[in-house]
Parts: sequence; structure tokens; C-alpha cells
Amino acid sequence: MDGHTRRRHGSRHRSWCCTFNAPPPSPENPHLSQHYRTNNNNCKTKLGPQKPDSLSKLTTSISVPNSPQSSKSELSLVGRMDPRRILSPGRVSPIDHTDSLEEDRHSSHATPSAAAVDSLPRSRSQSFRAKIESPDTQSSLDPSRVEGEIGGPYDVRLNLKRKNGGVMVLELSSSVLASNSEVFAGLIAGSAGKKMYRIEVPEVENLRVFKETIELMFEEDIAKRLVKIGVNRAIDILEVSAGIMFRRGVSSCLKYLEAVPWTEEEEEKLRSLFTRFKFDEATSRDMLARLHSQQSTDTLQNLARHLVSSITTCSDANARNELKSLVKGLLCKSSVYEKEQPDINKEDFYAVCQSCMSVLYNLFEEASDAIPHERMTKKEMGKPLIARISKQVDNINFLLEILLDRQMAEEFVDLWVNQGNLLKLHERASPMVRYELSRVSAILFIAMGTRKLHCCSEARSGLLQAWFGPMLLDFGWLQRCRKGLDMKALEEAMGQSLLTLPLKQQYVLFMEWFRCFSRNGSECPNLSKAFQIWWRRSFLRGSETHAVESR
Repeated sequence: MDGHTRRRHGSRHRSWCCTFNAPPPSPENPHLSQHYRTNNNNCKTKLGPQKPDSLSKLTTSISVPNSPQSSKSELSLVGRMDPRRILSPGRVSPIDHTDSLEEDRHSSHATPSAAAVDSLPRSRSQSFRAKIESPDTQSSLDPSRVEGEIGGPYDVRLNLKRKNGGVMVLELSSSVLASNSEVFAGLIAGSAGKKMYRIEVPEVENLRVFKETIELMFEEDIAKRLVKIGVNRAIDILEVSAGIMFRRGVSSCLKYLEAVPWTEEEEEKLRSLFTRFKFDEATSRDMLARLHSQQSTDTLQNLARHLVSSITTCSDANARNELKSLVKGLLCKSSVYEKEQPDINKEDFYAVCQSCMSVLYNLFEEASDAIPHERMTKKEMGKPLIARISKQVDNINFLLEILLDRQMAEEFVDLWVNQGNLLKLHERASPMVRYELSRVSAILFIAMGTRKLHCCSEARSGLLQAWFGPMLLDFGWLQRCRKGLDMKALEEAMGQSLLTLPLKQQYVLFMEWFRCFSRNGSECPNLSKAFQIWWRRSFLRGSETHAVESR
């Protein structure tokens, strides 16, 4: 067939899909079509790229691949097929056939073995390192001798079986496996004398990760490969390397992971990994220092007290608010760090509360002109009095919210009830200043009314008798300067708190509210709903209650 005829036939070439049936008739390959029909059951297909000059050969399939021994007809078939056509078992590349025919002309003069070796496509993976042999050496290699010889490149067939189905087969070099993995070295040594070692690894979690771990055995610089892989997959590779005792892989993974930041998910994976595997102390010392704190519980409690004290003395308002949100999120039980957060020392928090109340008392003395002007420092005189009072009230409420979340606020009720000196200064202070004290009382009333604060009857009675009157006076200012306070919730909680007292005490406090509301109207909290409940309990059901008490 001349060149003209070749071009004419090549122009009529059409691509076809490989379905393992006979290929469609073609003028340029009638003998190939006939040969394929004849030897359809004997043809061996390697899934994935192959590289004859590497130390390892990878074969991925659903079942274990056939024996590497090939008949002459099969080798001749592989030699006739264009290697650039074979992309995958089900696809054929639509390339020009002219070059393929030229290659067929030259390959017809070569031996069947050489044609088979030369026709194998180059591997796209750079993970398997080997010395590149010269073409003369390659052409004289016998495939059966290369794959079957002890210590040769392909004398181990590693069969990986995934948990939920699927198989991956790796044909590798026994010398590489034995020199890198102690587990595989023991298995190979126990099967000495065989031409082909067959090793099966069942229950593999991730076939891809296991394959990448094996590929690292052929890497000269594993660290560079890990940089491309990333932290999440490096943790998975570390787990596989530890399981097969691939020490060079373990060391490289630990060094890489110690030098990079982790997400919280990656940190949890590492914590779980370190509980299941024991690594060399010299190699994992730095990793353990990042994962586990060596500080005692007392040190952590002192740290919490130091953080809280620093916030209450912070002079910058924006920084103080930001730090409050941060520390409150860390210390509250509802935070995401609840599992790892130790109990805080209640005495330390109450000590800080007492300190803030002492400062607040001094500021109210200044507001009522009870403190001499010369006793004030320059720093105190440089800021407005209202701002300094508001700062201390914010600090007290910040501590109170943490105590309420930890269910430690019962003693704070007694502490606030016993502030008799502050109550006296409240009567003498300006309304635009004294309402700050009622902000603390509002937090306590809301906690009691919403069942978040549980204290005895004496504590509830003392709190309402001491701070209910000041709340009625300051309610108007609280409405104008809410500072995040929910006034509707406050009104509802005040009524519910009053209803927890004995009926005789309820009578006194409700009468006080009734007089205040009749004079001030909207400047006073609306407790009408709670007043109706008290009325029914006191008078409409009073006869029934009296009868029970008489019996």
C-alpha cells in the first residue's frame, strides 16, 4: 500500500469505543480485527499506566490482574497497537493514524519482547523512583524474567481490599518494601523462595491514601511531596505509615505537621491518632507539646482569675468589650470549649466582684460629694464620673453573667443585699447616676423570674425589700438608657419574682408599686398581670386557704 493510499484510508478513520468486543472493520487493520476476535478471551488488560524502567508497577482493578507471563501472540498484539490510543479501558484517543503506521513498520523488525516493552506507555506518576536504563538494555529485557525474578522490580503483588468493597493491586519490588516497612519485611522474609510474593491487606479504610503512602517509599525527599499533599491527607498518611511501620514516612509526616498550623478538625484527628499509636518520643516531642498542656488545674484557675482581673481594670472601652466577649465565650458552659474547660474557682471571682463593688462605692461617694476633692488622683479626675461608674457596673454584670451560667450566683444575691452603704448613697445621688445600680438589680430580677437563679426564701425576700424601691425610681432612666437591657423581660421577671414571696410580703410590695404607678405611669414598670394573680390568690381563694389552715 503506497503513501497515497494510506492517507486516503487514514482520512476515513473513525474513533470507536472499546467494549472488549471485536473492533469495527477497518481497511488499515483487518488482521488486527480478526486477531482480536480470535484471542478475545486470552487478552490481558492492564488498568492504569505502566513503566517498565521503574522500581514499581501499579495495577488498579476490581480483581487481581492476570499472570505477567504473556504469549507471543499477545505480545505481537500489544506491539501492533498504538500506545497513544490507550487512555483507559473504555476510551480511545482519536489521533492521526499516519504516525501509528510508521511505528508499525519499524516495530515489525523488532523482536516480540522488545515490541511489548517499547509499547508500554510511560507512567504519569513520579512517585516511583528508579534508575533509567539505556534503550539497548531495555530492548534486551525479557518481561517474564524481570517480573518473576527474586528482588526484581515486580516480584510482590500487594492486594488491598477496602472495607466497603473494591480492590487495588500494586505490583512492587520486594527490596523497596522490605527496606522501608518492617511489617512487609517480616511478611516477605516468611515467604522466602517464592518467585512472586502475594500479600493481602484487608479492611483498608482508604485505598488512595494507602497507595500514596506506598509511593512515598520511592521518594527521595518526602517533605516536598507532603507540602503538595496538604495537612489533612498527611495525617491520614501518618496513620497508614504508623500501621505498616514505615519509619521514614512517620518521621517526615511528624516534622511536616509540627511546622504548619492546624484547623480544629485536624487537631482532633491528631489527638485521636496519638491515642491509638505510640510514636518515638524524640520524634513526637514537639507534636505532643502542641497537643497537650503540661499545666495543672490550679494554674488554669489562676489564669482565669488573671484574665478577669485584667478586663475589669482595662482602660480602653473597645478593647474591654472585645475581651469580655472572648473570655465569656471561653468560661461559660454553653461555649464550644465546654468539654475541655475546668471548673473555675468561685472564691477568685467573688474576690474580683468585691473589689469592683468597693470601687463603685468610692465613685458614689464622689458623686454625692462625700469624698474630699483632694483625695482624687489625676487619673480619676481626667475621666467623667458617669463613665467611670458605668464601667464598674459593666464589670459587675460581666462577672455576674459568668456566675449565673456556672450556677454560682446564689452568694452574689447575699453580697448585693448587704450593700447598705450603696443604698444610702443611692438616695443622695443624681438620677442620671444612681440608675446604674439598678442595672445590677435588673440582672438578678430577670434571673430569678426566668428560673435561672435559685436561692432561698430569705435571700429573695431580702433582695426585693432592699432593691425593689430603687428599681421603681430608676425605671424611667433604665428605659432611656437601656444598654442592652430588655425592659419587657424585666417587667415580667419583676412580677414573677414578687409572686415567689409569702402573700403578706407580696401585699406590701404590690401596694408600693400601685402607688408609684398611679403617680408616674409609664416611668414605672407595669406589673398589672402579676398584681391580678396576687389579687386572686389573696382574696378570691382566701376562703379555701383559710379552711385548709384551720384543718
